[in-house]
Amino acid sequence: MSLKDIVLQKIIEQGTLPLFFDHDRERSAAILRTLYQAGVRVFEFTNRGAEALEVFEHLIAVRDAEMQDLYLGIGTIKSVEDAQQFLQVGADFIVAPLVNPLVGSLVHEQHKLWIPGCMTPTEIYTAQQQGAALIKLFPANILGPAFMSSIRELFKDQKFMPTGGVEIEMENLKAWFRSGVCAVGMGSKLIDPKDTAQLFENTKKALDFVSKARQQ
Repeated sequence: MSLKDIVLQKIIEQGTLPLFFDHDRERSAAILRTLYQAGVRVFEFTNRGAEALEVFEHLIAVRDAEMQDLYLGIGTIKSVEDAQQFLQVGADFIVAPLVNPLVGSLVHEQHKLWIPGCMTPTEIYTAQQQGAALIKLFPANILGPAFMSSIRELFKDQKFMPTGGVEIEMENLKAWFRSGVCAVGMGSKLIDPKDTAQLFENTKKALDFVSKARQQ
């Protein structure tokens, strides 16, 4: 099984993809350890600051030393240049807020998972034509579960993951999974780098909610 297939399977099994960005590499590593201890096995760091590459390299080193069964991806990748940089330091998968076919081609060449962000049926179709196995519905709080329900028949075999404003609340999660998504992205609703006192408990709760919501 290729790394691409393994990561996709892990995201689906986990049912959620936690994500965050922080400028401080030690704080980021501490957050990563907490997520791992709570049960997270696939995770997205986001490319949202000048320090992102340096911090991500540190997270890769920490992962390799302490959490070998954790898969680390990088998000907010819009250009080929950014994709190349993060792939070179060991990103297991690439997440984007938009569809850049050149980024998709680069990631596919390395047999890794490319998760582009889409907001319209045209963008979804374009991502499909570029071989996207998993598509991020973004921003999820604007689109909502009703959007997913309305397009599901148009893209029957496509896997979707809403990201951006997904609530850690049972009814919201149930609505998303009923609509046909295979996982949900969780960012600031789960992880606040400035306040991580309850992160372990909140992560356990989120994983439990997702597990229960997808069964209903």
